[in-house]
Amino acid sequence: MIPEQAEVVVVGAGPVGLAVAVGLRLHGHDVVVVDQQAAGANTSRACVIHPRTLEVLEQLGVTKRLVDLGLELEDFAIRAGDRRLIPVGFADLPTEYPFVTMIPQPVTEQVLLERLEELGGSVLRPYAATGLTQTADGAEVTLDSGDVIKARYVVAADGMNSTIRELAGLRMPGNTLQISCSLVDVRVDGGLPVDEVALYFASAGLLVVAPLPDGSFRLVAEIHDAPEHPDLAYAQRLLADRGPRKAHPKVTEVVWGSRFRIHERVADKYRAGRVLLAGDAAHTHSPAGGQGMNLGLRDAVTLADALSTALAGNEAGLDAYAENSREEAVRVIGLAHRLTRLANVPRAIRPVRNAVLTLVGRVSKTQNGLAKQLAGFPER
Repeated sequence: MIPEQAEVVVVGAGPVGLAVAVGLRLHGHDVVVVDQQAAGANTSRACVIHPRTLEVLEQLGVTKRLVDLGLELEDFAIRAGDRRLIPVGFADLPTEYPFVTMIPQPVTEQVLLERLEELGGSVLRPYAATGLTQTADGAEVTLDSGDVIKARYVVAADGMNSTIRELAGLRMPGNTLQISCSLVDVRVDGGLPVDEVALYFASAGLLVVAPLPDGSFRLVAEIHDAPEHPDLAYAQRLLADRGPRKAHPKVTEVVWGSRFRIHERVADKYRAGRVLLAGDAAHTHSPAGGQGMNLGLRDAVTLADALSTALAGNEAGLDAYAENSREEAVRVIGLAHRLTRLANVPRAIRPVRNAVLTLVGRVSKTQNGLAKQLAGFPER
């Protein structure tokens, strides 16, 4: 049964929407989460959680579960074939979590959903938000079922093509890069590093190789005209053209694959009256560095705290969230942009790029600085 009112309506039950809802329930608030997808309809997209995000998620009581289910990796490297151009280690970072946790997005969502249900919450599916009206003291969300839910605040966590953002009159300008990306989860018969996330800067183009907890590997390649349904032969060519040179990894199975284009966008404002943006509804960018879901999850925890304070009568935290989280998004988009541009310099000068990176990568300051940027705390 769909309730007629709640303190907060969260539209979107991906990791970000679920995290906002968990945070609000921990503060004792009444929250309704709606999502247009049927349960279990999500496929794997993001697959890494960085140290700063693990710290922030402690507040929700899910960090230990995520780490237990994931694969801990202390190393990240920019490579050219078998040669490390820039080694990046997390082991010496100033955090209780000196590693990245490899964990598929559906598992992260399941952990957050279970936590929400422990706290008495749930997700209403499949319902799409189709209408939004605002008053001085609240908002009304209309669903495609015809039901209307009254709330004091509404959170748009419904992705890059957010309906709530558009209905609230908020803009998210930016660019769509002329780069097509291929995402393929594969199983291989040896030959790939199992203890690091590797960015291969090959002459043919970028290839990201990341091990996953079940023994499979995530391949992400920026490639012209990526296929909608990559097959085994395609995945094998990616590794042969862009991956390690001596090991010759053999692809034995394609588990899942997809394609997408890179968008670099950030909303002009994160707040319009009673509506707040979070996650991909507020920002989207290149997957280089694996920052997207991490930024969104940190948005979520901050926003839940700010909403709790606002529900008690003080909205200053909402304005601070809107300003500070947008500034952080601009920083992260800049990092992802630089990595993407570096990977896609003209083919003729890629050997020169690699030679320069080899020299720069020997400097410990470069290694430590990149590690902190990726981890989520460049200021420490």
